[in-house]
Amino acid sequence: MILEVAILNIKPGLTESYEVAFKEASTIIARMKGYISHEIQRCIENDHQYILLVKWETLEDHTIGFRGSDEYQQWKQLLHHFYDPFPTVEHYRMVE
Repeated sequence: MILEVAILNIKPGLTESYEVAFKEASTIIARMKGYISHEIQRCIENDHQYILLVKWETLEDHTIGFRGSDEYQQWKQLLHHFYDPFPTVEHYRMVE
């Protein structure tokens, strides 16, 4: 299992619209091959900041399968215009 982690900074005044769009986008990612689960949490100290955690079966399920799909284009259209700056996405694996 791979954990995708992204810190998302949303443009001022757009957090409510972002949350509505993210709810719609969640249905897209949940249908993807290798998807396990996801959660998004809003920062207490910086109310325009979120953390997105997505569990994938493999790294390639995210980086090749999802990002190379038509569904990813829909995801981008729904969400990417909210970000400033554009988020860095990193991947983690469980320490045994």
